[in-house]
Amino acid sequence: MNIGFCTCTILALLFLILSIIFALLKEKGANYVSGFNTLNHPEKYDKAYISRDMRNQCFIYFVILSIGSVLSYYLSAYVAIVAILVWLILLFRNFNLDAEKAFEKYLIQ
Repeated sequence: MNIGFCTCTILALLFLILSIIFALLKEKGANYVSGFNTLNHPEKYDKAYISRDMRNQCFIYFVILSIGSVLSYYLSAYVAIVAILVWLILLFRNFNLDAEKAFEKYLIQ
């Protein structure tokens, strides 16, 4: 077994567990999103949409890392590096330091 396979598998399982947790918690899952509790008026945000979006993001991360894990096992360990780079690009694309800006798409109209 190579280290890329192990890394992708562990990360994929972590994100699968997180997506299941957000799916089960529904609206309550928004409280576990980083930065949500620091908002001035959290009641102005759609908690169900936040939880669904986090569930979907974690599931997409799971799929990417699972594909990387399987391909690195059968093809080459370098495929895992590509999968992890794709995951990091997607992760940091959704990263914001300002909580208000990060949650502005979840405002209730």
